[in-house]
Amino acid sequence: MSDRRVAAIPVQECGEELVDVRTHGIHVDLRRMDDTGAFAHVRRGVLNRLLHAQSLLPAGMRLLFVEGFRPPSLQRRYFEEYSEELARAHPDWQAAQIRDAASRFVSPPEIAPHSAGAAVDVTLVDDQGHELDMGTRVNASPEESNGACYTDAPGLSARARTNRATLAGALSTAGLVNYATEFWHWSYGDRYWAL
Repeated sequence: MSDRRVAAIPVQECGEELVDVRTHGIHVDLRRMDDTGAFAHVRRGVLNRLLHAQSLLPAGMRLLFVEGFRPPSLQRRYFEEYSEELARAHPDWQAAQIRDAASRFVSPPEIAPHSAGAAVDVTLVDDQGHELDMGTRVNASPEESNGACYTDAPGLSARARTNRATLAGALSTAGLVNYATEFWHWSYGDRYWAL
């Protein structure tokens, strides 16, 4: 998200309401649950595309919704915490270098697609609700996952690569785009999608 071309895209409010995916037949994980339930909301256009993507999945697979809307204050906190983590790990880096590195994994608050209700973090589960092998856990940083969080990361098992391709095929066909640093992050109608 540190690409200046992303920030340069003008934003225009589309007027879509935020809707709670928990009332629309999508399996929701509670790991990012907040007191207000904001995490389970996305714009209606995103929800429609998630439902379409779910209908395209093979028998025995379902989407697992992890997080959608993120209030700007929470986005700021995530960005600052990751920036601080990088600064501790790289005390020789300048502020601009830390910001660019942090931006590859956590969107800067001023352009964050989660804060627009336009982004969603999802993965796949089986019929019993067990997460499928995707090569690394959802929300694993590039450092933690040794780069396995990247959608097209080398060295993934054949099963993880197949599962990622299945997820990507359904979501792409439904009109969402992937942020390639995170196999789980998909969006519709945000700046990154527009680019």
